[in-house]
Amino acid sequence: AHSASVIINYFQNRGKAEQILKDIKAGGGKGMIFQADVRDNSAVRKMIQEGIKEFGKIDVLVNNANINFPIKPFTELSWDEIEAKLSGEMKALYNCSQAVLEDMIPRKSGKLIFISSGLSRHPGYGFSAHAAAKSAMDSIAKVMALELGPFGINVNVIGPGLTRTDATSGMPEAGFKRSADMSPLKRVGEPEDIAGAAVFLASSLSNYMTGQYMPVNGGTFMI
Repeated sequence: AHSASVIINYFQNRGKAEQILKDIKAGGGKGMIFQADVRDNSAVRKMIQEGIKEFGKIDVLVNNANINFPIKPFTELSWDEIEAKLSGEMKALYNCSQAVLEDMIPRKSGKLIFISSGLSRHPGYGFSAHAAAKSAMDSIAKVMALELGPFGINVNVIGPGLTRTDATSGMPEAGFKRSADMSPLKRVGEPEDIAGAAVFLASSLSNYMTGQYMPVNGGTFMI
């Protein structure tokens, strides 16, 4: 619907990537799919090179990698479990950002959008590893915004509340209801809610906005 040219990265689920590409084309856009583990720097660089070859440049990065993590109290977490989440999330951000910035900085134009979590600001029981990783993302985005602003590059973060996605599909319906009850809007998020915020941050409407954390959580907490 926004006539974008999109590189769709997937790790394992090619079928879902193909469906997304089909939807993009149906809306008048263009796209390509590319399998890569975003924790692998060489794979990411190859993906970005192929994207530039296909579309000419990279205008926007949406960093949406989610590394699996155990939900359990801090006292039951091993350091390896925390480190896997921290390292995986930051490697994904680092690899993807470094690769696209090589194209953006010389052109003095670009948008970096990082998908964080409401749990980096509003604690949830058992979410230590997740909160730590997303808090690191929130903080590095501010420094990157400061450093990259002179090059015409905006860096912003989206903090989703509980949203119905593949990652939350195993959650009991009672959990969704409890979260909906906490929201003034009396519902949980849908993928389209997060996508809408990303479209805003990717567009010229957000050109004077950088280094910000944007909660998209139905008002479950407010800043």
